[in-house]
Amino acid sequence: MSRRARIALKEAKLETKALKAKRPGFTDDRYNETSYYIENGLRKVYPYYFTFTTFTKGRWVGERILDVFAREFRAHPAEEYERCIQAGTLTVNYEKVPTDYKLKHNDLLANVVHRHETPVLANPIKLIHVDEDLVVLDKPCSLPVHPCGRYRHNTVVFILAKEYNLKNLRTIHRLDRLTSGLLLFGRSPKKARQMEHQIRKDRLTSGLLLFGRSPKKARQMEHQIRNRLVQKEYVCRVEGEFPDEIIECKEPIEVVSYKIGVCKVSPKGKDCITIFQKLGYNGETSIVLCKPKTGRMHQIRVHLQYLGYPVVNDPLYNHEVFGPVKGKGGDLGGKTDEQLVRDLIHIHNAENWLGMDGDSELSMFNPRKGDLDDSLVSALGPKDRVLGDDDADPVSREPSPCEEPCETATSLACERSPHPLSISTLSSANRNDAKVTVATQTGHEAPDHSFNPDKMTVDKHCYECKVRYRDPKPQDLVMYLHAWKYKGPGWEYETELPEWARISLVLRLS
Repeated sequence: MSRRARIALKEAKLETKALKAKRPGFTDDRYNETSYYIENGLRKVYPYYFTFTTFTKGRWVGERILDVFAREFRAHPAEEYERCIQAGTLTVNYEKVPTDYKLKHNDLLANVVHRHETPVLANPIKLIHVDEDLVVLDKPCSLPVHPCGRYRHNTVVFILAKEYNLKNLRTIHRLDRLTSGLLLFGRSPKKARQMEHQIRKDRLTSGLLLFGRSPKKARQMEHQIRNRLVQKEYVCRVEGEFPDEIIECKEPIEVVSYKIGVCKVSPKGKDCITIFQKLGYNGETSIVLCKPKTGRMHQIRVHLQYLGYPVVNDPLYNHEVFGPVKGKGGDLGGKTDEQLVRDLIHIHNAENWLGMDGDSELSMFNPRKGDLDDSLVSALGPKDRVLGDDDADPVSREPSPCEEPCETATSLACERSPHPLSISTLSSANRNDAKVTVATQTGHEAPDHSFNPDKMTVDKHCYECKVRYRDPKPQDLVMYLHAWKYKGPGWEYETELPEWARISLVLRLS
């Protein structure tokens, strides 16, 4: 590389760094840009204005901004993007430009949208332990840990900041959106890194969560998690009668698509081990204790699918899209990875899998109906970052919202469950309960969650304001997988068992 090229590269990096520095991050202004209300047992977010940002891709350089948006982001016609550019809501480097502006390297594109979030169950977050270094909590199901997809204020980190006054927490590990259970955060980078070295986790899962409140504590916990110094125990409810003997599954797991978050057992995958033990059986389903010895993506769920005992209401791995036997024994019905991803995109509403943790350009706008082939290319292709301008987490992503409400494979899988669900049984929260819980645990009073019509904004140009959405079905908001216990060097935490696991386990332990 010539001296001139090196200088140009250095200047480009400095320019990129300066543009990124303009992003506000998680500030009080961001936390206060909207608020919550509770309706029908669901926590809902008043719509608000938000800025999606992305840097110019190499293939866009030299093209007109209007041509790029008309081709790459086809949720709206070119006329709508022309209106946005002329109105100054679609900008380059936070400055208004003409519609014939030609994109350059490192140009930061920003688009202001009227953002609508997906409701979650109104169950309160239960704090298990809080000190100057660490926050440990029991995450309710349906709630993502970090902003992703159609979730931002309806996430653990935003609710903790807004209602528990617990801010600037460091990620140690994660849980899937539908999974409940133990979650840890460091209150410092050091503690977060220390704990993360010991633990790894998913998002649909509920359960124990740990946050480091200081850098030292965060690094310490991160180290323990990553280096497998932590003993982890989960409980789940699976289809059928699980074997009486202890089962050790050592099948390697391969990520089929990072974009949509799908894995399978494959010889090309990474080594992993999960130990399973049946705790109870009710004639139709079994309660199973799960002890993952490694921390691969969706490890417990994929291993249970492979063994032929998928989690009862798993919207992804308990589905015929994986073949006639739903992936048992690695049998996908002869499908290639490309066919599997294509079928998943056609069958599932992306919001009802794992929040679709992808980050393609489709994040900024919805694809038009009929563009699923392009979505498939994006799902299997390279990763391109599309961020909200407060996206401070390097792995938080903004996938494309769903086009409209639909009957998903999630509901099909869950309707077969012998344990009917209702919002009233899943959500125990109301305004008084939430206030008592928050005030008792943190001394920080929760706001009034009654609906205020004055806070409901409407934008005449917003597509979602024109669509009447149904509330999510109860079976779309829970999965019977719970992070129960975590134990590391000098520490141990556990949550209460969820109702669906409690009876069987009590019988087993009595």
